[in-house]
Amino acid sequence: MKDASPQPIHLTDYTPPEYLVDDVHLTFRLDPTATRVLSRIALRPNPDAVSKRFFLHGEGVKAISTKIDGKDVTPRSVEHGIEVDAPDAPFVWEAEVEIDPQGNTALEGLYMSNGMYCTQCEAEGFRKITYYPDRPDVMAPFTVRIEGDAPVLLSNGNPTASGDGWAEWTDPWPKPSYLFALVAGDLIAREDSFTTMSGKEVDLKLWVRPGDEGKTAFGMEALKKSMTWDEEKYGREYDLDIFQIVAVSDFNMGAMENKGLNIFNTSAVLCSPETSTDANFERIEAIIAHEYFHNWTGNRIT
Repeated sequence: MKDASPQPIHLTDYTPPEYLVDDVHLTFRLDPTATRVLSRIALRPNPDAVSKRFFLHGEGVKAISTKIDGKDVTPRSVEHGIEVDAPDAPFVWEAEVEIDPQGNTALEGLYMSNGMYCTQCEAEGFRKITYYPDRPDVMAPFTVRIEGDAPVLLSNGNPTASGDGWAEWTDPWPKPSYLFALVAGDLIAREDSFTTMSGKEVDLKLWVRPGDEGKTAFGMEALKKSMTWDEEKYGREYDLDIFQIVAVSDFNMGAMENKGLNIFNTSAVLCSPETSTDANFERIEAIIAHEYFHNWTGNRIT
């Protein structure tokens, strides 16, 4: 029987990652109980690593296929993930796995919230989506394709292409896996825009379920005030073409600063003069500012 009590982790125990990630391509074929996740990850040995063990985190994922440089490989199951024999040179890891969002009651990784797909990857949720070096000192740009019948398909970064039943997103800024986000569902957006100090136009969207549109005005204004303050105080200009917030009723944290796609519990972003107190308004303004400020302090600078 494992000891479930928390164990201390000391800075002196830190070792650099054995492999670094240069690029990540993910494809999600959404299904409530059998979502397929296809990953294509470019890796290279870390010259500062103390070993050459190729280990990937993975929990609760069903492997369909695994390849290195296009050739099938057979991983070895170990605690918290898998080990694979890998070349001492740059290579491409490919995997297809199956996960069960509807059965994911831990609300970590990819899960269902009243018919909507949602993610929570901080601190160690990404390993429940696919095999990956799920640690904050491994950062890479992500390209994501989402396939499904939900009318709205969202991920980090900028939208690059879309069609009937699919959408693609690219986040050019390297990020750790705990900042990955995906949302898919029947949503309506309050839309606005913000002009940065250099004159760049940024699209703003606050996504909610139908019926909650009337509770989004204050949240949108709080977001624009936060963007202005970060520029005036620190000269920090927003660095993507779009910034989005999604309100999720079953979100297990107050809010999460996923790069370009913040996910909020509805209580932390929705309000109206008819039903909210002054304290509610103050709390929402503070949380929106806190999560937006993470765009630089915590996301770009990790």
